[in-house]
This record gives sequence, structure tokens and C-alpha cells, in this order.
Amino acid sequence: MGKRIAIVGAGAVGGYIGSFLAHGGHDVTLVDPWPEHVEAIRANGMELFGMSDAERLTVKVPAIHLTEVQSFAKQKPIDIAFVSVKSYDTEWATTMIAQYLSADGYIVSAQNCINEPKVASIVGWGRTVGCVVGGGIAVELFQPGHIRRSMAKTRVHPALRVGEVHGRITRRVEELGELLDSVDATEVTSNLWGERWSKLCVNGMRNGVSAATGLGGNERDRHDALRRFCIKLGGESVRVGQALGYDFDHVANLDAERLAQAGEGNKAALEEIEAVMLAGTNATARSELQRPSMAQDMAKGRRTEIEQMNGFIAQQALACGITAPSHAKLTEIVKRVERGVVPAAPQNLL
Repeated sequence: MGKRIAIVGAGAVGGYIGSFLAHGGHDVTLVDPWPEHVEAIRANGMELFGMSDAERLTVKVPAIHLTEVQSFAKQKPIDIAFVSVKSYDTEWATTMIAQYLSADGYIVSAQNCINEPKVASIVGWGRTVGCVVGGGIAVELFQPGHIRRSMAKTRVHPALRVGEVHGRITRRVEELGELLDSVDATEVTSNLWGERWSKLCVNGMRNGVSAATGLGGNERDRHDALRRFCIKLGGESVRVGQALGYDFDHVANLDAERLAQAGEGNKAALEEIEAVMLAGTNATARSELQRPSMAQDMAKGRRTEIEQMNGFIAQQALACGITAPSHAKLTEIVKRVERGVVPAAPQNLL
């Protein structure tokens, strides 16, 4: 029999993954706290949009409210539970779904930031698996039951990376990789922590900047001063990751060492990194509608993950005896925008 799958947090990422798994014939149930979203999925299915006509799908997939999770007690246990909520909600979401896991069931963290330790503190390291959602999957839940992908789906490079926390390649993580390959190109990695930090570098140099300024990805990267601030953020993140001993050589499509050098003022490295970033703003790579998740949260008046992202990088820097001043600065600015002290605007970072 096939695996029974639950997606806890059917927002942009969770809803996208869960819908494509359901479209591939897998037994999937979406769980979400937004009532209108759940009702829209029940009434019309999940409406998926992308940058090509082939990505336009309507997927019928079971969806339940948080208040209905208790119904799992009368059903077949969950074999794989994807936790895809905001990082600050990880513990309660994991606790809620853990009691419905099968004997061999496990939880996959498909989130931004580094949440595997939080998951493991509740279910144990042996039932914790990581899924790094790469920068190639930029998605937005723009209205109930409607998810839009705003970066090209090419399958040339892995968009998802799954791995065990101990780094060994196991049969279950290979099966998970095969499962997720129906969503997008997936790679099984023996370097989960390096992949996690690399993705944190990506988020750390982009998400908060868009949240603080109100600019989408293309506008942000085309703005000379903001692009260079992003590079400084990226360079600091690389140096912190290196100090922590993580193994990574790229930050998305940027060479990690050259990114660090660019952030430190190396002119040749700066020109090289800027050229790559500007090339990424073309229409075939990234839609003008693309907004990082933190900017989406800010626009919706939701709490952001700034403390679990840039704040975390700044904290880890201090623990290593170094500093990440740009991350500390950005964290405070985003918190001010979040509280309504100042509006989101480019001037916040200029």
C-alpha cells in the first residue's frame, strides 16, 4: 500500500508540494489553519499557476481544518508528515501531528530556516528528516485555494533536496526523493546541514530586504544600493557558515567564496556577483510578480520569520566570535516595519 501523507501547513510551499503529490496519485491530506483557504480547496480544488500553460492545474485534494485533525485517530496512521508552517510555529505543529504517526512514520521539515532540532526535540532525531526547498521554487498563496509559482520550472537543477540529519543515505530518504520528484527535480543529499545553511544564506540576503523595502525580487536586485546590501548580507552569512564548519560552496547560483569576497569589498568579485544577480531578473527566470515569502507575510500583516532568519545568523555569528552587523541591522528594521513604526520603503535601507 502507498504511504499516507499529511501536509501540516498548506500555504504556498506546503500546498504546492501536497497538491503535486496528490496530482501524482498519492494519498495526501492537507491541514491548514486558514478556514477560507480550506473551504476553497474543498469547493474547487487547489488552483495552481506557473510561468507556463503546462503548470496550470486544478487538483482535487482532501483538506481539513486544524479543528478536524483529531479525526486522524479513527483513520489509517500517517506515514510521512510534512511540517510546512512558519518557523515560529514548528513546535506546536509537530506536537499536534506526531501522535498520529505510524510506527515507522516520520516528520519532514519543509520550511525556511533551520528547524530540524525543534522537530527532533519532540519526535526524536530518528523520526526527523529535512527537505530544503531551493530558490527555484518561488511560490505564493495569493488568495484562498490559489497558488502561483513565479520562477521557471526547468528541472535542470534540483529544486528540492532531502536528507537524513546524520548524513547517511537511507532507503527511506531515497524513497522520499523519488516521491518528491513528482513535484520538481529532487536530489537526495548526504549534506543536509550544508544545504540548509546555503539556503539560509539565500533567504538571509533576500527575504528581509524585500520585507523592509516592499520591493519584489526583480526590483530589489535591480536597485544598485539594495543589491549591494544583499551582497553584504550574503557575504556575512557565508563567513558565519564557514566558521560553524558547514560544507557548502554555492549560495543558489552564486559561488560562496566569491560572494563573501564581494561583500568584503573585492571589486572583481563584486562585479562578478552583481552580473549573476542581474541576469536572474530576466523574464524567463523570474516573474515580475515574484515576492519572497517574508515580503508576502509583511504585505498580509502577518508575523515574519526575521528573528529565525537574519536574527539567527547574527546570533550564530556572535557564538563564533565574529559579527554579522548587516543581519543585526536588518532584523531591527524589519521588526520596526512589522510593528507599524515605519512603512516598508527602500529608504529604510539606504
